[in-house]
Amino acid sequence: MAYTERGSIEPLKAGRTVEVRGTGNSMTPLIEGGETVVVEPVNDKTVLQKGDIVIAKVRGHVYLHLIRAIRSDQIQIGNNHGRVNGWTSRAHIYGRLKR
Repeated sequence: MAYTERGSIEPLKAGRTVEVRGTGNSMTPLIEGGETVVVEPVNDKTVLQKGDIVIAKVRGHVYLHLIRAIRSDQIQIGNNHGRVNGWTSRAHIYGRLKR
């Protein structure tokens, strides 16, 4: 699920909660294609954990995907079907799915 910087990252960086619509099936059954979900901004105090669904920028692309692993300040992002998008820094995690 890819998202635009303007539509999701900018509002999250400004501290606003956003609604985003899932596209594709990379996160099924956790998020269905076409489903609207609420994503809250993260900050330095937000505790992120493996399994959290986040909006993150990895290699120039914005995803609503899972945290697959955490290694210090580096976070591995991937979908719900085993594909890994890559590692990114915590600074590139902008929001987390509201549960």
